[in-house]
Amino acid sequence: MFRALAIALSLVAAVALAFGAQFQNDSVTKNNEKKAGDTHGVSLKHLLSLIRNPRWLSGMSFLAFGALCQITALTMAPLIVVQPIGALALVITSLLNARSTKTKITKATWVAISLCTGGIAIFVTLATTIAGDQAKLSDLQLIILLSILAVILVVVLLAFLVSGKRMNALMFILGAGVLYGFVATFIKAVIQRIYQSHFEWLTIACVVGALLAVSLGGWFVQNAYASGPPDLVIAGLTVVDPMVAVSIGIVVLGEAANASPLVMTVFILSGAIAATGVWLLSRVHPELQRA
Repeated sequence: MFRALAIALSLVAAVALAFGAQFQNDSVTKNNEKKAGDTHGVSLKHLLSLIRNPRWLSGMSFLAFGALCQITALTMAPLIVVQPIGALALVITSLLNARSTKTKITKATWVAISLCTGGIAIFVTLATTIAGDQAKLSDLQLIILLSILAVILVVVLLAFLVSGKRMNALMFILGAGVLYGFVATFIKAVIQRIYQSHFEWLTIACVVGALLAVSLGGWFVQNAYASGPPDLVIAGLTVVDPMVAVSIGIVVLGEAANASPLVMTVFILSGAIAATGVWLLSRVHPELQRA
Protein backbone atom coordinates (compact mmCIF):
# COMPACT_ATOMS: atom_id res chain seq x y z
CA MET A 1 0.00 0.00 0.00
CA PHE A 2 2.64 2.53 1.07
CA ARG A 3 5.01 1.49 -1.71
CA ALA A 4 2.25 1.96 -4.32
CA LEU A 5 1.51 5.43 -2.93
CA ALA A 6 5.24 6.24 -3.01
CA ILE A 7 5.43 5.25 -6.68
CA ALA A 8 2.35 7.40 -7.45
CA LEU A 9 3.91 10.40 -5.70
CA SER A 10 7.13 9.86 -7.66
CA LEU A 11 5.15 9.92 -10.90
CA VAL A 12 3.56 13.24 -9.87
CA ALA A 13 7.03 14.52 -9.00
CA ALA A 14 8.26 13.54 -12.47
CA VAL A 15 5.49 15.55 -14.14
CA ALA A 16 6.29 18.57 -11.93
CA LEU A 17 9.99 18.20 -12.77
CA ALA A 18 9.24 18.23 -16.49
CA PHE A 19 7.17 21.42 -16.36
CA GLY A 20 9.60 23.10 -13.97
CA ALA A 21 12.54 22.29 -16.25
CA GLN A 22 10.76 23.62 -19.33
CA PHE A 23 9.78 26.89 -17.63
CA GLN A 24 13.26 27.47 -16.24
CA ASN A 25 14.97 26.57 -19.50
CA ASP A 26 12.78 29.06 -21.38
CA SER A 27 13.68 31.76 -18.87
CA VAL A 28 17.42 31.08 -19.02
CA THR A 29 17.69 30.88 -22.82
CA LYS A 30 15.26 33.68 -23.71
CA ASN A 31 16.93 36.12 -21.33
CA ASN A 32 20.46 35.16 -22.16
CA GLU A 33 22.69 35.79 -25.16
CA LYS A 34 23.41 32.11 -25.68
CA LYS A 35 22.41 29.31 -28.01
CA ALA A 36 22.22 25.58 -27.43
CA GLY A 37 25.70 24.19 -27.69
CA ASP A 38 27.50 27.23 -26.26
CA THR A 39 30.03 26.36 -23.58
CA HIS A 40 29.94 29.55 -21.54
CA GLY A 41 28.41 29.58 -18.09
CA VAL A 42 25.66 31.72 -16.64
CA SER A 43 26.91 34.92 -15.01
CA LEU A 44 26.01 35.95 -11.47
CA LYS A 45 24.21 39.00 -12.89
CA HIS A 46 22.07 36.76 -15.04
CA LEU A 47 21.27 34.47 -12.11
CA LEU A 48 20.11 37.45 -10.06
CA SER A 49 17.87 38.60 -12.91
CA LEU A 50 16.31 35.13 -13.12
CA ILE A 51 15.17 35.35 -9.51
CA ARG A 52 12.92 38.25 -10.58
CA ASN A 53 11.60 36.44 -13.67
CA PRO A 54 7.97 35.23 -13.16
CA ARG A 55 8.36 32.29 -15.55
CA TRP A 56 11.56 31.15 -13.85
CA LEU A 57 9.84 31.43 -10.45
CA SER A 58 6.90 29.42 -11.80
CA GLY A 59 9.35 26.73 -12.80
CA MET A 60 10.88 26.83 -9.34
CA SER A 61 7.40 26.36 -7.85
CA PHE A 62 6.90 23.23 -9.95
CA LEU A 63 10.32 21.94 -8.90
CA ALA A 64 9.61 22.65 -5.22
CA PHE A 65 6.28 20.82 -5.44
CA GLY A 66 7.98 17.90 -7.17
CA ALA A 67 10.68 17.82 -4.50
CA LEU A 68 8.02 17.73 -1.78
CA CYS A 69 6.30 14.79 -3.48
CA GLN A 70 9.64 13.01 -3.87
CA ILE A 71 10.60 13.54 -0.23
CA THR A 72 7.21 12.21 0.87
CA ALA A 73 7.70 9.17 -1.35
CA LEU A 74 11.10 8.54 0.24
CA THR A 75 9.39 8.21 3.64
CA MET A 76 7.32 5.31 2.27
CA ALA A 77 9.68 3.31 0.07
CA PRO A 78 13.39 2.55 -0.42
CA LEU A 79 15.57 5.00 -2.31
CA ILE A 80 16.28 2.56 -5.15
CA VAL A 81 12.55 2.23 -5.88
CA VAL A 82 11.56 5.90 -5.70
CA GLN A 83 14.44 7.78 -7.30
CA PRO A 84 14.61 6.18 -10.80
CA ILE A 85 10.92 6.84 -11.55
CA GLY A 86 11.80 10.45 -12.35
CA ALA A 87 12.95 9.21 -15.79
CA LEU A 88 9.33 9.67 -16.91
CA ALA A 89 10.04 13.41 -16.83
CA LEU A 90 12.31 12.96 -19.85
CA VAL A 91 9.48 11.95 -22.18
CA ILE A 92 7.23 14.76 -20.94
CA THR A 93 10.01 17.35 -21.22
CA SER A 94 10.87 16.22 -24.75
CA LEU A 95 7.27 16.72 -25.86
CA LEU A 96 7.00 20.09 -24.10
CA ASN A 97 10.27 21.34 -25.56
CA ALA A 98 9.41 20.15 -29.08
CA ARG A 99 6.16 22.10 -28.90
CA SER A 100 7.81 25.18 -27.37
CA THR A 101 10.64 25.39 -29.90
CA LYS A 102 8.67 23.94 -32.85
CA THR A 103 11.41 21.33 -33.16
CA LYS A 104 10.59 17.92 -34.64
CA ILE A 105 11.75 15.02 -32.51
CA THR A 106 13.89 12.88 -34.82
CA LYS A 107 14.02 9.09 -34.92
CA ALA A 108 17.52 9.10 -33.41
CA THR A 109 16.30 11.30 -30.57
CA TRP A 110 13.44 8.90 -29.83
CA VAL A 111 15.92 6.02 -29.78
CA ALA A 112 18.06 7.88 -27.24
CA ILE A 113 15.01 8.69 -25.10
CA SER A 114 13.88 5.05 -25.28
CA LEU A 115 17.28 3.86 -24.10
CA CYS A 116 17.14 6.27 -21.13
CA THR A 117 13.62 5.40 -20.03
CA GLY A 118 13.89 1.71 -20.90
CA GLY A 119 17.07 1.23 -18.92
CA ILE A 120 15.61 2.96 -15.89
CA ALA A 121 12.29 1.05 -16.23
CA ILE A 122 14.14 -2.27 -16.04
CA PHE A 123 16.02 -1.00 -13.00
CA VAL A 124 12.83 0.06 -11.16
CA THR A 125 11.07 -3.22 -11.97
CA LEU A 126 13.90 -5.20 -10.41
CA ALA A 127 14.29 -2.80 -7.48
CA THR A 128 10.65 -3.14 -6.43
CA THR A 129 11.10 -6.89 -6.01
CA ILE A 130 14.22 -6.92 -3.84
CA ALA A 131 14.61 -3.48 -2.25
CA GLY A 132 14.19 -2.97 1.44
CA ASP A 133 14.96 -0.25 3.98
CA GLN A 134 17.73 -1.06 6.41
CA ALA A 135 16.45 -1.45 9.95
CA LYS A 136 19.05 0.91 11.38
CA LEU A 137 21.37 3.49 9.83
CA SER A 138 24.67 3.58 11.71
CA ASP A 139 27.01 6.47 12.48
CA LEU A 140 29.68 4.82 10.34
CA GLN A 141 27.38 4.81 7.30
CA LEU A 142 26.69 8.53 7.72
CA ILE A 143 30.41 9.28 8.09
CA ILE A 144 31.07 7.34 4.87
CA LEU A 145 28.34 9.32 3.07
CA LEU A 146 29.70 12.65 4.30
CA SER A 147 33.25 11.70 3.37
CA ILE A 148 32.25 10.71 -0.16
CA LEU A 149 30.32 13.96 -0.60
CA ALA A 150 33.33 15.98 0.60
CA VAL A 151 35.51 14.31 -2.02
CA ILE A 152 32.87 14.84 -4.73
CA LEU A 153 32.52 18.54 -3.87
CA VAL A 154 36.29 19.03 -4.12
CA VAL A 155 36.45 17.15 -7.44
CA VAL A 156 33.50 19.06 -8.93
CA LEU A 157 34.88 22.44 -7.88
CA LEU A 158 38.35 21.60 -9.19
CA ALA A 159 36.88 20.41 -12.49
CA PHE A 160 35.03 23.70 -12.85
CA LEU A 161 38.11 25.76 -12.00
CA VAL A 162 40.27 23.80 -14.44
CA SER A 163 37.76 23.52 -17.29
CA GLY A 164 36.13 26.91 -16.75
CA LYS A 165 34.47 28.19 -19.91
CA ARG A 166 35.22 24.95 -21.76
CA MET A 167 32.51 23.12 -19.83
CA ASN A 168 29.54 22.15 -22.03
CA ALA A 169 25.97 21.08 -21.26
CA LEU A 170 26.85 17.42 -20.74
CA MET A 171 29.61 18.27 -18.24
CA PHE A 172 27.27 20.53 -16.27
CA ILE A 173 24.59 17.83 -16.35
CA LEU A 174 26.96 15.16 -15.05
CA GLY A 175 28.04 17.43 -12.19
CA ALA A 176 24.46 18.30 -11.29
CA GLY A 177 23.31 14.69 -11.53
CA VAL A 178 26.02 13.47 -9.16
CA LEU A 179 25.27 16.22 -6.66
CA TYR A 180 21.50 15.70 -6.82
CA GLY A 181 22.04 11.98 -6.29
CA PHE A 182 23.67 12.84 -2.98
CA VAL A 183 20.80 15.17 -2.10
CA ALA A 184 18.28 12.32 -2.42
CA THR A 185 20.56 10.02 -0.44
CA PHE A 186 21.03 12.48 2.41
CA ILE A 187 17.30 13.21 2.57
CA LYS A 188 16.62 9.49 2.84
CA ALA A 189 19.33 9.17 5.51
CA VAL A 190 17.85 12.02 7.58
CA ILE A 191 14.36 10.48 7.32
CA GLN A 192 15.75 7.14 8.47
CA ARG A 193 17.53 8.71 11.44
CA ILE A 194 14.37 10.56 12.47
CA TYR A 195 12.53 7.22 12.41
CA GLN A 196 15.26 5.93 14.70
CA SER A 197 14.74 8.95 17.02
CA HIS A 198 18.41 9.70 16.57
CA PHE A 199 18.74 13.34 15.49
CA GLU A 200 22.25 14.51 16.46
CA TRP A 201 25.28 16.25 14.94
CA LEU A 202 25.82 13.64 12.19
CA THR A 203 22.22 13.98 11.09
CA ILE A 204 22.56 17.77 11.09
CA ALA A 205 25.74 17.38 9.02
CA CYS A 206 23.70 15.40 6.49
CA VAL A 207 21.19 18.26 6.28
CA VAL A 208 24.04 20.70 5.67
CA GLY A 209 25.54 18.36 3.08
CA ALA A 210 22.22 18.15 1.26
CA LEU A 211 21.92 21.95 1.21
CA LEU A 212 25.45 22.34 -0.19
CA ALA A 213 24.84 19.70 -2.86
CA VAL A 214 21.47 21.14 -3.93
CA SER A 215 22.88 24.69 -4.11
CA LEU A 216 25.88 23.78 -6.26
CA GLY A 217 23.84 21.31 -8.29
CA GLY A 218 21.18 23.95 -8.94
CA TRP A 219 23.79 26.35 -10.27
CA PHE A 220 25.13 23.63 -12.57
CA VAL A 221 21.59 23.00 -13.85
CA GLN A 222 21.09 26.66 -14.75
CA ASN A 223 24.36 26.56 -16.70
CA ALA A 224 23.21 23.39 -18.44
CA TYR A 225 19.97 25.10 -19.49
CA ALA A 226 22.04 27.91 -20.99
CA SER A 227 24.02 25.54 -23.20
CA GLY A 228 21.62 22.70 -23.97
CA PRO A 229 17.94 21.82 -24.47
CA PRO A 230 15.84 20.97 -21.37
CA ASP A 231 15.21 17.37 -22.39
CA LEU A 232 18.96 16.73 -22.49
CA VAL A 233 19.24 18.28 -19.03
CA ILE A 234 16.41 16.13 -17.72
CA ALA A 235 17.86 13.05 -19.42
CA GLY A 236 21.11 13.56 -17.56
CA LEU A 237 19.47 14.28 -14.23
CA THR A 238 16.96 11.42 -14.38
CA VAL A 239 19.71 8.94 -15.22
CA VAL A 240 22.81 10.22 -13.41
CA ASP A 241 20.90 11.31 -10.29
CA PRO A 242 19.19 7.95 -9.66
CA MET A 243 22.25 5.94 -10.68
CA VAL A 244 24.35 7.77 -8.08
CA ALA A 245 21.61 7.55 -5.44
CA VAL A 246 20.95 3.88 -6.16
CA SER A 247 24.65 3.01 -6.13
CA ILE A 248 24.95 4.59 -2.69
CA GLY A 249 21.73 2.89 -1.59
CA ILE A 250 23.15 -0.48 -2.59
CA VAL A 251 26.77 -0.10 -1.48
CA VAL A 252 26.47 2.09 1.63
CA LEU A 253 22.86 1.80 2.83
CA GLY A 254 22.45 -1.89 2.01
CA GLU A 255 19.06 -1.52 0.33
CA ALA A 256 19.71 -4.38 -2.10
CA ALA A 257 21.20 -6.88 0.32
CA ASN A 258 18.86 -9.59 -0.99
CA ALA A 259 19.84 -9.13 -4.64
CA SER A 260 21.37 -12.14 -6.40
CA PRO A 261 24.46 -11.84 -8.63
CA LEU A 262 22.17 -12.13 -11.68
CA VAL A 263 19.98 -9.25 -10.50
CA MET A 264 23.04 -7.10 -9.78
CA THR A 265 24.34 -7.85 -13.28
CA VAL A 266 21.03 -6.71 -14.79
CA PHE A 267 21.18 -3.60 -12.58
CA ILE A 268 24.55 -2.72 -14.05
CA LEU A 269 23.48 -3.46 -17.63
CA SER A 270 20.27 -1.42 -17.34
CA GLY A 271 22.26 1.49 -15.94
CA ALA A 272 24.70 1.24 -18.83
CA ILE A 273 21.79 1.28 -21.30
CA ALA A 274 20.33 4.41 -19.70
CA ALA A 275 23.72 6.14 -19.62
CA THR A 276 24.23 5.30 -23.30
CA GLY A 277 20.90 6.97 -24.01
CA VAL A 278 22.06 10.19 -22.34
CA TRP A 279 25.30 10.20 -24.32
CA LEU A 280 23.44 9.52 -27.57
CA LEU A 281 20.93 12.28 -26.85
CA SER A 282 23.79 14.74 -26.37
CA ARG A 283 25.02 13.79 -29.86
CA VAL A 284 21.80 13.62 -31.91
CA HIS A 285 19.43 16.15 -30.34
CA PRO A 286 18.14 18.38 -33.18
CA GLU A 287 18.68 21.63 -31.24
CA LEU A 288 22.32 20.77 -30.70
CA GLN A 289 22.65 19.76 -34.35
CA ARG A 290 21.61 23.29 -35.34
CA ALA A 291 24.09 24.92 -32.92
